[in-house]
Amino acid sequence: MNAAPPFATDPDRVVFDRTELGSILTVYGRFVAAGEWRDYAMSFLRDAAVFCVFRHAAEHPLYRIEKRPKLRNAQGLYAVIAMDGRILKRGHDLAQVLKVFDKKLIRAID
Repeated sequence: MNAAPPFATDPDRVVFDRTELGSILTVYGRFVAAGEWRDYAMSFLRDAAVFCVFRHAAEHPLYRIEKRPKLRNAQGLYAVIAMDGRILKRGHDLAQVLKVFDKKLIRAID
C-alpha cells in the first residue's frame, strides 16, 4: 500500500514545490559551506509556506523565506524577511528574490 505524499490530503496547506525547494536548498547549502548557517526548519500553513534559516538551532531564525499565494497579484508570492521583521526582498520570481543573499555571501578577505 502506497502512502499519500505529505499534505496531499489537505489541499488548503501552502507548500513549496520541488523546484522552489531545490532553489532554496541551493542557497542554503552555499551558506552552510561558508559556515554561516547551520540549521533550518519548514512550516506549511494554510496561508503560507515558510523556510526558516538558523545560525544555531536554539535561536530565532536569521531569515524567513515565505511563499504567500494570497499576495500573488499584489506585492509578489515570495519574500525574504530578516530576523527583525524587515522585508529584504519581495517578488513574483523566487530566483530573483533569493538573489538578496548573493551580497551577503561576499566577504572581504584580509
